[in-house]
Amino acid sequence: MKIHLTSVFVDDQDKALRFYTDVLGFVKKTEIPLGKDRWLTVVSPEDLDGTELLLEPDGHPAVKPYKEALVEDGIPAASFAVEDVAAEFNRLRELGVRFTQEPLEMGPVTTAVLDDTCGNLIQIAHRK
Repeated sequence: MKIHLTSVFVDDQDKALRFYTDVLGFVKKTEIPLGKDRWLTVVSPEDLDGTELLLEPDGHPAVKPYKEALVEDGIPAASFAVEDVAAEFNRLRELGVRFTQEPLEMGPVTTAVLDDTCGNLIQIAHRK
């Protein structure tokens, strides 16, 4: 068994697609119209057949309070692996990304947390 798909709830699929592709560097994998929304996924350019991230609309009434509670408590909705947290932090900050946690070493793991502009905190991490 392996993880094939996971999702983050986003407040605007177009804005999310721009952020996750143009800023974070993922590539669009799937886009299927579903009424006013879409089945919209992105993947790592390093693994085009790997785990897909669904940019899922946050229209369900339970989602917005859930997202707000996570952000208020500083809890990331997802974590993405990077080779060098400090370098990625610097690259993203130069692109205007807002971080809620600068790079922090915690034993064998270094993390940083960013705002994805779509209502989520996202962690980037590297394990030594």
